[in-house]
Amino acid sequence: MQCRTIFIAALLYFTALLLYCSAAGAPTPWEIDDVVGKRAPDFTLKDIDGRDVSLSSLRGRVVLINFWATWCPPCRSEMPSLNSLYKEYRGKGLVVLAISTDRRMSDVKDYVSKNIFEFQILLDPDMRVSRRYKVFSIPTTFLIERNGVIIKRFLGEEDWGSPEIRNEIKKALSR
Repeated sequence: MQCRTIFIAALLYFTALLLYCSAAGAPTPWEIDDVVGKRAPDFTLKDIDGRDVSLSSLRGRVVLINFWATWCPPCRSEMPSLNSLYKEYRGKGLVVLAISTDRRMSDVKDYVSKNIFEFQILLDPDMRVSRRYKVFSIPTTFLIERNGVIIKRFLGEEDWGSPEIRNEIKKALSR
């Protein structure tokens, strides 16, 4: 009886997920692989100071795009190591863009004012860019080569100081 209840609950959950993804125009979980190996969709978003930032203006640099939100504990948890990674590799051509999916700019500004991040914080309140990158959970991060092609997608919280990730960054910077 208990297995049947769990199965029915799981079935209802995945049905609801598919309906939500369909209604929101978001990708289903099995569609997320579509972006790796393809050119990163260009975008222009406002930073927290109201300035426009476009991905195309960063061509020729390695870009790490992190989709996050202030209400997301794993997102907040990985921010210090992401900042450390950026500080170590920015002089070698790495750009980090942290794209907040929060709906209210005031939430983002409040969070950022209490923390020190040296990378750029951008705002995607309508999740227009998130949908183009087929982000269905946060944090999700993309590593983009100098030529604008997505070479790696990281799902969930990462330790940006790990040797494996550092090697991925070094490899991308050496291309």
